[in-house]
Amino acid sequence: MKHVFYMPILLLLTCCSASAPDDDKSGGSGIVYRIDPASTYQTMHSFGASDAWRAQYVGLNWPDAKKNQVADWLFSMDEDENGNPKGIGLSMWRFNIGSGSYEQGDASGITSTWARVECFQSQDGTYDFSKQAGQQWFLEAARKRGVENFLAFTIAPPWFMSLNGKTISSGKKGMNIRPDQYDDYARFLVTVMKYFAEEKNIRFGYISPVNEPQWDWNTPRQEGTFANNTDCYKLISELNDEITRQQLDTKIVFGEAGALKYLYKSGTDTPIADNQIYEFFSDKGTYPILGMDNVLPCVTGHSYWSTWPVDNMISERKQLRECIGRLSPGLGYWQTEYCVMEDNAESKGGGWGRDLGMDIALYVARVIHYDITVAQASSWQWWTAITPYDYKDGLIFLDDGLTSGLHGENPALDASLKQDGVARDSKLMWALGNFSRFVRPGMVRVGIASSTGVIDPDLLVSAYRGNGRNVVVVINLGTHGQSFGLESDAEKYRIYETSELASLKYMGETGGAKISVPARSVVTLVSGDAQ
Repeated sequence: MKHVFYMPILLLLTCCSASAPDDDKSGGSGIVYRIDPASTYQTMHSFGASDAWRAQYVGLNWPDAKKNQVADWLFSMDEDENGNPKGIGLSMWRFNIGSGSYEQGDASGITSTWARVECFQSQDGTYDFSKQAGQQWFLEAARKRGVENFLAFTIAPPWFMSLNGKTISSGKKGMNIRPDQYDDYARFLVTVMKYFAEEKNIRFGYISPVNEPQWDWNTPRQEGTFANNTDCYKLISELNDEITRQQLDTKIVFGEAGALKYLYKSGTDTPIADNQIYEFFSDKGTYPILGMDNVLPCVTGHSYWSTWPVDNMISERKQLRECIGRLSPGLGYWQTEYCVMEDNAESKGGGWGRDLGMDIALYVARVIHYDITVAQASSWQWWTAITPYDYKDGLIFLDDGLTSGLHGENPALDASLKQDGVARDSKLMWALGNFSRFVRPGMVRVGIASSTGVIDPDLLVSAYRGNGRNVVVVINLGTHGQSFGLESDAEKYRIYETSELASLKYMGETGGAKISVPARSVVTLVSGDAQ
């Protein structure tokens, strides 16, 4: 199979006279999309989200019916009696290995108890695997519902291994770990993963040992540490050796860059932690890790601060893909963390102010599309699956039925939501499901082009093939419905729609003669059965 490592030529549809879905006549214009299975791009690995850190209280304390509903929304591949998906079928779950800020309490320097995390290891070296019980509940719930990939991630050494006695950093002075503790840190991480493999039958196929190493992490928001490239290399080396010693089948994924520029640029605002594709994944770099037995040939990054304006979003992903093609052509790319924090014309106010509707759903769907089609990400992962905040960082939002969640000091609401509350799904979650539910691990992205050759920025289309099925995801950002023909080797397609009126709803079957896509919607077409 031929794999292309540069940006594919993506031809998108322009309708000459768009109208509302019920009277749309543009299908008669003769515009046709053609799937080209001979043009192949990346093999898709997964779609995922993380448990950090809010899952700990929902999984530990909330009533069984409610937390099972949350788990079904995230992981289920089942359908109801009408063919509607019960969940978005995530195929990757990210499990945070905590560093002990919970045990430290206020002394941790982390103000929100929602962001404090237990540590499986104590200062005396003993382990207590009853900790992180709520997160473990979701880990098990994901396994029971068929999630195929598990990734363990850590964002700071345990507080008792750190330089400053905390799980937050002291600025950009280097990784917050004592020089003699790198091997102990690696041993701790591998011991935790081995426990889950042997005792819980949950195998972490992947371990991510750093998170956004370019940030200083000297704030009270969460655990975290700065790490320069030398620090990262030392930790990866120790972790690689420890995985071998404990005979664990786990691959190290590295990057988790706080912004895409740190992967492909040098001379940024943090020069000791940038240019990571060159430094770690090319044959010219100072820190070669691709030759290590337990390192996945894949670089990871976060899409923050690179999604607006749209031209800039596309340009940054082109640069990333060009850098990979030039320096390390066989290297994969995963987008491993994103939520909406940008303040712009489409996301006014930045992250604050949750949005359960289609505005942010469409914003994120566009990011997913360009991450996959331009950067050629084979895995796309959202930040945190559950949030109690009035903030655009969740797929599922928690509140008390009276408020929009936490926003400012509210000790009573804070305490209440740790025990019970209302869990709300979002159009964003279901829009992600238009990808995650149907673009399954092992499917290959294939070419798709319109007969006009004209690019319409409001209609984004991508196609995937595998297991005898075609999957086409269509994002209509515009205010009018659009229609087109679809040519492929499939006679019929099942239609699933996310819009203001539908949440990944099964809309029936259609042939390829005329596909109608409502305004402001995400529609997935699946040939054959939906599984």
